[in-house]
Amino acid sequence: MDPKLASIIEQVKVDIISPTQQRDNARQSEEVSRSFISDTITVPTKEMFAYAVQTSLGDDVYNEPSTIALEAHIAKLTGKEAALFVSSGTMGNQLAIRTHLQQPPNSIICDIRAHINKYEAGGAAIHSGALQNALTPKNGHHLTLKDIEPHVVFGTDIHSAPTRIICLENTLDGTIMPQSDIIEIADFALKNGILMHLDGARLWHVAAETRTPIDELCAPFDSVSLCFSKGLGAPVGTCLVGPKKFIQKARWFRKIFGGGMRQTGVLAGSVAYALTHNFSLLPRVHALAKRLQAGLEELQVGILSPAETCMLFYDPSTIGIEYWEIIDRAAALPNPIGLAGSRLVIHIQTSPEAVEDFLSLIKTLKEEKVQAGIVPLAVNSNGMRNVYIRATRSSTPTK
Repeated sequence: MDPKLASIIEQVKVDIISPTQQRDNARQSEEVSRSFISDTITVPTKEMFAYAVQTSLGDDVYNEPSTIALEAHIAKLTGKEAALFVSSGTMGNQLAIRTHLQQPPNSIICDIRAHINKYEAGGAAIHSGALQNALTPKNGHHLTLKDIEPHVVFGTDIHSAPTRIICLENTLDGTIMPQSDIIEIADFALKNGILMHLDGARLWHVAAETRTPIDELCAPFDSVSLCFSKGLGAPVGTCLVGPKKFIQKARWFRKIFGGGMRQTGVLAGSVAYALTHNFSLLPRVHALAKRLQAGLEELQVGILSPAETCMLFYDPSTIGIEYWEIIDRAAALPNPIGLAGSRLVIHIQTSPEAVEDFLSLIKTLKEEKVQAGIVPLAVNSNGMRNVYIRATRSSTPTK
């Protein structure tokens, strides 16, 4: 071999598996089981991998049989004509918005807490040139037609951007939007030529908790984005569903966005495994979240948003504790617990022991505060409030 080529070959080689990889993976799995930060941190199991590697080896930009089979299944499951496999929930939502909207000006109505409003980096403005009109629910829980109707822009007033899409999210912060309110909004939208999109990243939880079929939950919407890497525990992936022509156009935009993928069979296989084996675990997840809430309430900890499905938001200030104190003490436990702030997320790999250990820690901290003379405060849960609080340590004044 040419010495120069041999040298380049050696430069190109890389081994990303550490000498302690198996031990590291076991530790990571243990950490995941004791983390309440998110449900996106779940790890693929050996059984999921074993199934996934048996899938087809096509190219998804051209033809990938296993991915096509998954898309067909999701389309049927949701009662829509077609589905498109994409890399993330954000891409699913942004593709839907871009595909629905034609020539600007356009505006979108959504909940002020919605993922498309707070956590997609202004994607609707960047990709679609659309104004987002983010509304605060007057009931403190979910948007209703009474919230939405006064803010819909009709007519040809050149000072305003006409409302083209109403985007809802179910669940939102773990809470379930009543289907009756969704249908009322959808009926209004249909009568007024407004499209409906659902960010259904955690719609699986709604189906499991309310025993409502997926197609019934999706029926009021023109398009729906369904995530597989949150509640279901797949490593990556979302499906966008809707009419056949809509999905054909969305596939085009997926390519424009740089989202065309190649050998996705192994990803589709992981999703198929998650649908088959992990969806049935969600009732256990919900029960564990409710157990966590009940334990906190017994300790007089404030609940900012209750555990309707897989998550709750809590306020430890009612017993004189700050989030950072809990985070520091949880991290210092012999078997640490992962926390980030007010949100506590239960997932399919959360251990019941982690829940009990967390409650035990809160009890210990409360007892310490009581001994220091701090009296628990009354909880005021009336009205709309920001429940998603990230822990910050108060700065210490300099002397």
